[in-house]
Amino acid sequence: MNYQERIYEKSNPELVMELGQRFKDYRLLCKMTQREVSEMAGVSVFTIRAFETGRAMNITMNTFFALLRAIGFLDQAELLLPPIPPSPEQMLKLQKKKPKRIKHGK
Repeated sequence: MNYQERIYEKSNPELVMELGQRFKDYRLLCKMTQREVSEMAGVSVFTIRAFETGRAMNITMNTFFALLRAIGFLDQAELLLPPIPPSPEQMLKLQKKKPKRIKHGK
């Protein structure tokens, strides 16, 4: 069973707990203390500690994004819901509108 299949077996609190543990790993990779992240993100050290230890089960998206921004990984948030790629029909329309050649006037 791969990770994508196992993730559906986890409860929402379990997923938040896993994110908190991963956040701690990233924070330590960045060599930042909880206090430094707290000051940059505008959240309390208690909130960060609770998130990292799995005691904060209702962290807001606003706080989560502030924490990612503080450690320099906000760009990774897009991986939560990446943009939907164009459908085959949309791609076909784009191909039809694409010019076949360019002709400049004299």
